[in-house]
Amino acid sequence: MKIVTLDGETLPIPPTPPEWCSDWQFRANTAAESIVAALAGATIAITNKVSLQAETLAQLPDLRYICVAATGYDCIDLNACRERGIVVSNVPGYSTRSVSEGVIAFIFALRRQLVDYVNSTHQAWPNSPHFCVHRQPILDIAGATLGIVGKGDIGKAVGRMATALGMNVLYAERKGSETIREGYVSFEEMLASSDVITLHCPLSDHTRHLIDRESLSKMKPQALLINTARGGLINEADLAAALRDATIGGAALDVLSSEPPGRDNPLLQAELPTLLLTPHIAWASQSGVHNLLQGIAANLAGFQQGEPVNVVS
Repeated sequence: MKIVTLDGETLPIPPTPPEWCSDWQFRANTAAESIVAALAGATIAITNKVSLQAETLAQLPDLRYICVAATGYDCIDLNACRERGIVVSNVPGYSTRSVSEGVIAFIFALRRQLVDYVNSTHQAWPNSPHFCVHRQPILDIAGATLGIVGKGDIGKAVGRMATALGMNVLYAERKGSETIREGYVSFEEMLASSDVITLHCPLSDHTRHLIDRESLSKMKPQALLINTARGGLINEADLAAALRDATIGGAALDVLSSEPPGRDNPLLQAELPTLLLTPHIAWASQSGVHNLLQGIAANLAGFQQGEPVNVVS
């Protein structure tokens, strides 16, 4: 059985070949034009972000299983997989603790102005006539309202942590929904009431550019926006404009619409001091990486034994 890892370099630690695999091929990365050649004769493909669409899958008659080395599987054409009898599994829940703690870290960094103070202290403090230097206003975490978009494992974990910190938690109903489920508030109420908004919903046609100029205009002037889900949830040009114009207080993003981003991305410009950016690493604590590797191994073993697990198609 031939197994090919298409973009193994996205993992800080490579997965271990199972004992029953006779042909294990580890590729650090695979360009789109090389996918068919890389997977020729392969029974199993392991991919994180390398896209496998209908045209490519039609040229891979031996492929029977795709293991997505992540929770999100929007890079896979599930309809084409069903038509060809290709089983697809993901690794759910591996990064729940890592991402949720990352969100809380962002909240502390933004509300307490940690980046501004850390970056200014070496120069400003020795020149200060007083024992302290007052720059940006520092805001408490307790008592602030956190709006959460998405009530899956990560959204609920963030909610539990925020509640423990004394925050008021609101879960947003789907944008445009005419009915409000128990335990939710309308999307518009969440926008207007939240001091911090964090996104934890999947990217779909319905949620693409969920946060745009209109949504940003409905937020509090000092509200903060956090995104550790998918970059496409935000209209990046609209967010850049809102940050420049101080329509909102700041943002922290671990994801962008294109990764790696182009240098011309509006959110990579230097005139956005209230923006924190990290390179899609909220998931990558040591426990998150360990859980992911364990999940990949379990998925491969399940397929080899004829009882695939974590099946999404």
